[in-house]
Amino acid sequence: MATLPPYPTYPSGPADGGVLGHPHWWQRRWVRYGALITLLTLSGLVILALVRQQTGTEGFLVGLALAVLPVPLLVAAFRWLDRVEPGPWWNLVFAFAWGACAAALIAIVANSFATRWIATTTADPNGADTLGATVIAPFVEESAKAAAVLLVFLFRRRDFTGIVDGVVIAGVTATGFAFTENILYLGTAFGTDQLSGGRGFASVTAATFFVRVVMSPFAHPLFTVLTGIGFGVAALSAEHRRVRRLLAPLGGLVLAMGMHAMWNGSSAFGEYGFFAVYASFMAPAFGLLTWLVIWTRQRELRTVREELPAYAAAGWLGPVEPFVLGSLRARRLAREYAGHHFGQAAARSVAEYEAFATSVAFLRHRGRRGRAGADFVVRERELLSALWARRAVARPALEHAARVTMPMAPAMAPPVWQGPGYAPLYGVPQHGPATPYPGYNPYRR
Repeated sequence: MATLPPYPTYPSGPADGGVLGHPHWWQRRWVRYGALITLLTLSGLVILALVRQQTGTEGFLVGLALAVLPVPLLVAAFRWLDRVEPGPWWNLVFAFAWGACAAALIAIVANSFATRWIATTTADPNGADTLGATVIAPFVEESAKAAAVLLVFLFRRRDFTGIVDGVVIAGVTATGFAFTENILYLGTAFGTDQLSGGRGFASVTAATFFVRVVMSPFAHPLFTVLTGIGFGVAALSAEHRRVRRLLAPLGGLVLAMGMHAMWNGSSAFGEYGFFAVYASFMAPAFGLLTWLVIWTRQRELRTVREELPAYAAAGWLGPVEPFVLGSLRARRLAREYAGHHFGQAAARSVAEYEAFATSVAFLRHRGRRGRAGADFVVRERELLSALWARRAVARPALEHAARVTMPMAPAMAPPVWQGPGYAPLYGVPQHGPATPYPGYNPYRR
């Protein structure tokens, strides 16, 4: 009976382990991506025409110029939250495009149709507007935005591993949606000022800009982030926890709709209802969710520090790398060192090394907790092969970051073999795994 090695062996062949059969034409990547790009492009053109029809060309340009202002700040904030294990940039591009084009188109068509139907049926236009804002709009808009999170969760599952990933995808989707919606509201406000002669701070445009861009640019992201948290909980759940994996996203979506409805209905609470809801509910909720996401990110860093020593003991990583990769400051110093001494290509390689090491730490963590998928071994081999290919550039930078940030070891530690052609780093405490790390997936239930 053959025995398995105690630790993963170094790569000696192709990571895929064989040749797969040819997929059907509709399963080919270029077909799926082409269909998605076509859908988003057509949605963008239609929503552009609809918004321009309602605001006029001049109003559209003014709305576009004002609505774009908070977008870089919001996207940068979500990228900052995603620094531990940055997702592929194309996921964010898809999320923003879906929110700005597809979700916005669904919302403007469905909301208009539903409101008109209610007004015609009840012969009460004012009641129809109120019902549309507090019931129809939250349901339609949050469902349309949640579709982007669902698509990434289903088809880019490897990039969706926890709560932070859900928050980032949901937040960027909602940022794109709010961008298009702000163009419509600001462009319409500008058209109103053109007719009424409003100017300066007393204009409708200034008031709309203050409320939507200055005071509450995070409103739509805050709503949809609740849906993202639900999908993040589902991603963290084991495959046999099917009820939790189903109810968590639905619960997040319901909470998002409820918060959205309260926000839209704040005007019904009196003259100062908006400010009351903003101060007593929206701002505390924003602070609480911000704390939750930052706490989750710190927990992710702790997971990296706890899981990677097994790979360091096996020789895949340097002895100091679990510490460096578990510190955002040390990771930044490593990238800066590589960029300063070897160029931007080296800095990118170090960033990729950090991302792959983080992914393998999360993969091992999920495996130990019974949450790994059937592709555990294949995915682990892919990640370790990617690390091994970048080790020559990354390890000197990571060792430099360790010397700058890591406290001096109290005693000299024995060297750990790092593979052919690599000099071990002395003076660093070693933390090997308590039990051998198997070469197969024993965690799947």
